[in-house]
Amino acid sequence: MNTLYITGAGVSAASGIPTFRGEDGFWTIGSKNYTPMEMATRAMYENNPSEFLAWYYHRFATYRNHGPNEVHHWLSDKNLITQNIDGLDGKAGNKNYIAIHGRLDQMTQFHHQGDDVTPQATLWNNVDESNLHRSLLELFNIENHQPKLNYSLKPFVLLFDEYYTELYRITEAQQRMMNADQMVFMGTSFSVNITQMALEIARNFAIPIEVVDPEPAHILHSNVSYQKMTALEYIQQKG
Repeated sequence: MNTLYITGAGVSAASGIPTFRGEDGFWTIGSKNYTPMEMATRAMYENNPSEFLAWYYHRFATYRNHGPNEVHHWLSDKNLITQNIDGLDGKAGNKNYIAIHGRLDQMTQFHHQGDDVTPQATLWNNVDESNLHRSLLELFNIENHQPKLNYSLKPFVLLFDEYYTELYRITEAQQRMMNADQMVFMGTSFSVNITQMALEIARNFAIPIEVVDPEPAHILHSNVSYQKMTALEYIQQKG
């Protein structure tokens, strides 16, 4: 059976990375002056790149040394699309998973959306925390607090005011959904576009789905089963 696994932040919780919308989640923290929904935008990157990069550095890059957990290792040979940007599925050895929202351990050239660019490694380890803002601007090639197209760099992360492009392998992701015999959603709140896209495809192609979550969201689908458990409990049950 061709099972497609679609994972969210709940899968990385056992690695010590807070879920985004939980009590201690990144989206509930924000920054001193802005909400997370304001911070994680292309507009913020363009208008206040120093604060944008510092927020990503503190909220995400501090977890760069966290390792994959049992769930990531179990998924390492599976057909996988993840919403997570922590790169842990790659660390676990999955060679062809789709990081549909990007990976924070990579950066890209700042480009018009839809242009052909290639992700490259992010050098977060080279940041000088004693002069954080200046160091980040230098690292991402930003001069005079103004990012330049096709010159400056930005984190390889899909922002709230951006859309899915081939940089994020969106066509391949849709094809994997349509080819699936079953979809298993693990640790996701179904609050992002990619999960809604997957659900629509599942309904149109009559693909059965399984929802794995201690508090699963109710899904409008004619063939859905709920596994009220963590992803770790689920894989232990599967063996």
